[in-house]
This record gives sequence, structure tokens and C-alpha cells, in this order.
Amino acid sequence: MKKEKTDILSIVQKVLDDNKAEDIVVIDLEGKTSIAEQMVVASGTSNRHVAAISEKLMEALKKAGCKATIEGEVKADWVLIDAFDVIVHIFRPEVRAFYNLEKMWQAVSEKRK
Repeated sequence: MKKEKTDILSIVQKVLDDNKAEDIVVIDLEGKTSIAEQMVVASGTSNRHVAAISEKLMEALKKAGCKATIEGEVKADWVLIDAFDVIVHIFRPEVRAFYNLEKMWQAVSEKRK
């Protein structure tokens, strides 16, 4: 059963909020790329926090019948969860600042206008 992107996004936002993720940003990718419709970027306070958030999110997605893949959970500096229509990046703050995905995708958005 395929979940609608708004359902997936709602699950993601709830799990991130419930598990005290910080600086949660949702980026609309519709019409900007074919990789996903939404991207969510959030921070955990430590490697353990990033890993715990990621684990809880994968559990919630699976329970809701959503298929998702995960990368980076062993090191837990930056975990990527691909729920197809929604891509989630969970970072430690220093790693998030270094890669600055929000700025990169904002630049893509401005070029498309």
C-alpha cells in the first residue's frame, strides 16, 4: 500500500517532533527535481540522538506501511532516510552546517522561478 506524500510527511514531522529533533525544515521539491516531492532536514544533538531519531522514524514508517531505505545509521553523523516521496536528512549540527543543504536547495528553487 502506497502512502500519500502528505501522510508520509505528517508521520515524519510527528516522529521528529516527538523525539526532540531540532531545527526541522521542510523543503518543497515539487517541480524542482524528480528525486522526491518533499525534503525534510533536521538535527539531533549527538550521534546517539541522530541514531535514535532515525530508528524511531524507520519504525513509524514501517508500521504505517511505508517502504523506506536508510543510510548512515552506523556512524550517525548524517542519516538519510528515503521514503520515496519524502527524503529525510538528520544531521549532527556541525555536519548540517558544513553541508548546508537548505541553502543549496534554496538556490535550485530560485533558479527555477
